[in-house]
Amino acid sequence: MPRASIIVPAFNASATIAETLNSLKDQSFQDFEVIVVNDGSTDLTDDIVKPFLNDSRFHIVNQPNRGLAGARNTGIANASGYYIGFCDSDDLWVPDKLARHVMHLDLSPDVGLSYAGSILIDDESQPLDLKQSPRLHAITAAEVFKRNPVGNGSVAVFRRAALMDIAYRPQKSHLRQWFFDETFRQSEDIECWLRLALTTDWEIEGIFGHLTKYRIALKGLSANTNKQLASWNRMVDKLRPLNPAFFDTHEPAARAYQLRYLARRAVSAGDGFKARKYADEFLKASLRPLYEEPLKTLTTLAAAEFLARTGFNPVRFAAALRH
Repeated sequence: MPRASIIVPAFNASATIAETLNSLKDQSFQDFEVIVVNDGSTDLTDDIVKPFLNDSRFHIVNQPNRGLAGARNTGIANASGYYIGFCDSDDLWVPDKLARHVMHLDLSPDVGLSYAGSILIDDESQPLDLKQSPRLHAITAAEVFKRNPVGNGSVAVFRRAALMDIAYRPQKSHLRQWFFDETFRQSEDIECWLRLALTTDWEIEGIFGHLTKYRIALKGLSANTNKQLASWNRMVDKLRPLNPAFFDTHEPAARAYQLRYLARRAVSAGDGFKARKYADEFLKASLRPLYEEPLKTLTTLAAAEFLARTGFNPVRFAAALRH
């Protein structure tokens, strides 16, 4: 039985999945299995994965399309490792990522979810000179709600027992356990992290370093922000009954942080109208980001206003210079 399982959801991932799987194959900690969940792909994903199956640690599960959450749930159901990590099919792990998370979880029996920072890369796997450097310690449910320190889905490594503690069976899926909510096509990550924080005693804790290379597609950033906000709102509505007092206290600030994040994504996409719109909305929701993180908040406001007025996007300009 492998010490760790790495789940790779894949939908039409032929352009990137070989690089992803090679990054997992090159992990310094080798006691693992990789479960690729082919989520109804219609491209050559299956053909590209097949050579990796010559390594007995690599497996593939084919299923009709169920979305990212559904693919992760299938992977968990087929995983045998004591620790379970996730890497989306367009992201990469640095060689010592798994080793460091295994050590962290081995030495920290109260930690149910381990994570680290990320380097952002573009479609050609080139660094964007941007990093996610989250808070690592004293992670409360309020911190998860406001700042989502875990970040993206390719950084998380769970203790299996923690996942089992948040498993449930929806009425329409009574034969199958859910860990991630399959009704979400966005915000499935934060919904899972926050549900763990609100309903269990497991600690969420990060480790130092940028151990995931997280791919950002600039073309889709602005178009997705409205859907992201709608999914975030639905996540809040779903989880509010678990602890109404918690949401009464923390929702205004969390909403402001979420809107600030969307403003920054709109800036990266070069959409000045949306950037200014979200910037105005997060200031109305709560001023907490302004005095908790003044530099980042003021930079966001200035970038949104500058882009809205001039149409010049320094993020895109810098990316163009690198190519």
